[in-house]
Amino acid sequence: MSRLASVYPIVNARSLARPFTYEIEDEVGKGAVLAIRFGNARRRGVVVDTDTEAPPDVEPVAAERVLETLPPALVDLALWVADYYGSTPARALALIAPQQPARRGERRDVTASAGLPAEPAPVQLSESQGRALARIETLLRDGGGNVLLAGATGSGKTEVYIRACEAALAAGRGAIVLVPEIALTPQTLGRFQARFGDRVALLHSGLTDAERRDERERIVTGEAPVVVGARSAVFAPLPSLGVVCVDEEHDSSYKQESDPRYDARTVAAKRAALEGAVAIFGTATPRPESWQALERLELGGRIAAPMPTVRVVDLREQTGYPLSGPLLTELGRLAEGGGKAILLLNRRGVAPALHCRACGVTRRCPNCDVAFTLHGAASTGGKAAGTRPEDRAAFGSARDGTLRCHHCGSREPAGETCPACGSPEVARIGAGTQRLERELERHVPELERIRLDADAVAKPEDLRAALERFAHADRAVLIGTQMVAKGHHFPGVELAAVVDADTGLGLPDFRAEERTFQLLTQLAGRSGRDAPGRVIVQTFQPESRAVQHAARHDVTGFLSGELERRRALGYPPFRHLVRVLVSGPEAADTIRALEELKAGLAEFELLGPAPLLRLRSRHRAQLVGKTDRPRALASRAAALLSAAAPAMRRAGLTAVVDVDPQSL
Repeated sequence: MSRLASVYPIVNARSLARPFTYEIEDEVGKGAVLAIRFGNARRRGVVVDTDTEAPPDVEPVAAERVLETLPPALVDLALWVADYYGSTPARALALIAPQQPARRGERRDVTASAGLPAEPAPVQLSESQGRALARIETLLRDGGGNVLLAGATGSGKTEVYIRACEAALAAGRGAIVLVPEIALTPQTLGRFQARFGDRVALLHSGLTDAERRDERERIVTGEAPVVVGARSAVFAPLPSLGVVCVDEEHDSSYKQESDPRYDARTVAAKRAALEGAVAIFGTATPRPESWQALERLELGGRIAAPMPTVRVVDLREQTGYPLSGPLLTELGRLAEGGGKAILLLNRRGVAPALHCRACGVTRRCPNCDVAFTLHGAASTGGKAAGTRPEDRAAFGSARDGTLRCHHCGSREPAGETCPACGSPEVARIGAGTQRLERELERHVPELERIRLDADAVAKPEDLRAALERFAHADRAVLIGTQMVAKGHHFPGVELAAVVDADTGLGLPDFRAEERTFQLLTQLAGRSGRDAPGRVIVQTFQPESRAVQHAARHDVTGFLSGELERRRALGYPPFRHLVRVLVSGPEAADTIRALEELKAGLAEFELLGPAPLLRLRSRHRAQLVGKTDRPRALASRAAALLSAAAPAMRRAGLTAVVDVDPQSL
């Protein structure tokens, strides 16, 4: 027997963003991924409905075969993602039905390299952990819900995740555990493998197609009912979901920056609602959105150690940037007596800008409206034109340096003179992780220096090796960008320091203070996990709200003030933002396209259009809407852009609709 079904071919073209009718076998249902004939090509298609009627004057084509079968709830989730984020169903369905290569050879075990030792299960939960778990188990029995699991680093959030997963498995259901970055996956994987063994699957974008296929097969068959992974693991094809844990829920890495521009946190909540599951959002530094909207399960402070003491150092009173006197004193103690430190400086390279004192020119990328970052050679010493003698050892030779754009990857030799006027008076502005590393070599050579940034650890194995070196070192300092503040747990870390807390405060973004507070608090949490710890925060703005509340470990106070400010300004969580970004070869064309779009969105409150920095030789501009109806605004904007697509293509323009953007 056969019948007709509505099938979305998985193709990128928006003009084909509609279902087509195919003939299927009677046993094929919603969620089946089919091999189909589509025009003159073979494509994959997903069944979204059955028992449909053929359009008039259309002779349906028979589907060729079933490639795999997905849970129907995942199909509903993908169609919701397409609608909410202004994408197409086909692009969203590709998230739940990625291309699967043919099998060749034996299945490979991608979870064996978890490494960072698993912690033993506690004999007994703390009182706050017990209350949180009891509430989660009640929600799991009663049809699901969303909760915020808030607690300081070391308060036991991971153990609550594990116990919640055990409860889901006991009920015959599966569990998903999300982490914000691939770099954090091995550590989390190790903890869950210690409790669930080979019932844990791993999903993230770093896997090969064959590895992803193997893990998906284990998930679909029930062999691996616990899934650990980064953002895309929220679409894991578990037959029945009971719990989804979103660790470090504050992290902006959960937002996808390509179409569909989904937020895995929002998708996790929607999937939980569709499947009657419990979504647990855990962090030491909750987003204002989560703090405002979710039921709170608070764990309080650390279980095994006190919170570290925090000292704020006013850089206006110091002369030794990037290493202040108080920070050097603390590092000297470690160099003499042993121990470990973590230093955060959220800038790569030697210096974030190269500036001519004679003519005032700053070396800039020719493709982007941003300053080049100076990256030095590996060696130190030598003549460095335009620098003070005391800086030369830290900077290295300008002749050996390279100017790099962190947006488009463009590079130029630094040279020893200004290309505009020929002056040798070239100054390095600020400091990056490379310079910090060299300063440490000068002042505390006894400490082993391990750098953790995108330049030093380009491959996952580099990251793993660096973390293992630090874990086993006797006296060492881990230097890095925000990567060092994310979820790592090392024994013996006595000191954590933020070298420049002002890096993010001056950004023109309504989340600037929130992100600075989160970064300071998260970095402080790396110190003193197994013994009393110390934290130093260096800043030119010691009076700022973010610094003051972070120094007191005052999450509630910071969020209270931040919510008051957001309410007054109409920012999330009180209203949604929808951003439309247009880029093209001519600045005037980007503004003109957005002005025309704005005219068709007159019913909404809109800001702009406003020009943005040029990137990769393309001019950019944005239009931002504040609304209580994000789906309506995104849908209307997408329809207007679709109608304008031919004219925009002629002008070389591209446009994206971004619902709930993480930065403006």
